[in-house]
Amino acid sequence: MKKHLHMFFALAVAASLLLSACGPRGGEVAASNLQRVTDPDAAPAELYELVAGDNAFAFDLYQAVRTSDGNLFYSPYSISLALAMTYAGARGETASQMADVLHYSLPNDRLHSAFNTLDLDLARRPEQAADVDKDQRFELNIVNSLWGQTGWPFLPEYLDLLALNYGAGMRLVDFQNAPESARRQINEWVSDKTNKRIKDIIPPGVLDPSTRLALANAIYFKATWEYEFDPNETSDEPFHLLDGETVSVPMMGMETGRNFAYASGNGWQAVALPYKGGLTEMVIIVPDAGNFEAFESTLTADRYDEIFSALEPKKVILSMPKFTFETRYGLSDTLIQMGMQDAFDPSLADFSGMDGQRILFIGDALHEAFVAVDEKGTEAAAATVVIMGMGAMMPEGIVLTIDRPLLFFIRDVPTGTILFMGRVVDPR
Repeated sequence: MKKHLHMFFALAVAASLLLSACGPRGGEVAASNLQRVTDPDAAPAELYELVAGDNAFAFDLYQAVRTSDGNLFYSPYSISLALAMTYAGARGETASQMADVLHYSLPNDRLHSAFNTLDLDLARRPEQAADVDKDQRFELNIVNSLWGQTGWPFLPEYLDLLALNYGAGMRLVDFQNAPESARRQINEWVSDKTNKRIKDIIPPGVLDPSTRLALANAIYFKATWEYEFDPNETSDEPFHLLDGETVSVPMMGMETGRNFAYASGNGWQAVALPYKGGLTEMVIIVPDAGNFEAFESTLTADRYDEIFSALEPKKVILSMPKFTFETRYGLSDTLIQMGMQDAFDPSLADFSGMDGQRILFIGDALHEAFVAVDEKGTEAAAATVVIMGMGAMMPEGIVLTIDRPLLFFIRDVPTGTILFMGRVVDPR
């Protein structure tokens, strides 16, 4: 019985591979011809609900990854956007789990329209900050893309939804026969869109002949401080690590106090540093000495909102370290632990909204980020790639393997009389 079942799965996978090589159901798939909706109708309340959910996910994710050693840095917005494009094709329990983890509370049609509204609003920030000098330019670029297996039967309505709301066009590649070439193309796209700060987000070997779709988001930010630090005032000063060790690092300083939004509370201080144009800022929260881990363990979106609401203008004489670092995350295990199990399970995942069949699952979710903070301002970049793999095509119907003790009955159908009955505990 087992031998026959394994043979069935092997034949099913072989048939599916042949289907993708020869073309889907008699025709080549074309990307959507629809243009992005540039005037979405999301209401302010919907936008508020989306942002609140995205921020809640940001802090849930922080709590999930903070136990790792060293610095942390990621773009929750990039991750949420890439997963929103994936969620658009999810159905059933897979969609429910994703919505719970990502805090998507809006109905599907309103969710994607709200994402479009928010994304287009963010895209206007550089234009709205047009009075910033050219040498202090403000940049915020957010872009999405799809990379699909040529010949795979992606549903037109799925491609249309992503084109209309995310401006994501489908680029056809050949994961099946040339996964390394596809990997280079996606990495080059990410590198180009992040000003070459994120160069190799997909390592060799991650894409394979079973890959059918990669959904990518890239975000790039560069801005100058409203109040720049004087490089002449930067000097090596002590910085106290969590383990009690003291090290020397370049500390930027302002001898003259500036009006920053500032607040303090039980065990913490916070300050907001605006960037030129006044449309973005960096909020810094500094727990008291010896209080970092206790504070960090209770940090939620609600607590962040409380701290942010307490900020008010104060004259602050500020000093802070310069820093530059990169981070890389494989998000699969983290998202599974957060409750998104089915999406990563080939036997349970339901992404039938992508291609009309329950064969795709999330094979990997990758995120990489870069940040540099100096006297002049901040440069940050991040990218997220969600990779959809192909599982074995399951036969329609229930699969029953009788590999344990059983009871059996021989009965007369018209009368229901049991003629014989017994059990088998050792079929030898």
